[in-house]
Amino acid sequence: MPQPNPEKSQYKLNEVCAIADTQPYVLRFWESEFPQLSPRKSRGGHPIYTRDDVDLVLRIKRLLHEREFSLSDAREALERGDDVERST
Repeated sequence: MPQPNPEKSQYKLNEVCAIADTQPYVLRFWESEFPQLSPRKSRGGHPIYTRDDVDLVLRIKRLLHEREFSLSDAREALERGDDVERST
């Protein structure tokens, strides 16, 4: 999986997909489910992701795929700023 370029401040949708190893429709879905993920739009209406957005995408992926949180549990964990594993 490619790593984000630390010198770069903005990323296109396809670049974020490559970094997170996911598909564009997944990122768009996550944008609708996680209010914290709200990339600004270019003049053409395309999402422009910041480094913080990319980090958030990676956190969401880790919660959903590695830790197997439900969408609502992942949303709550992010709202609390808590990315630790559940004890249950």
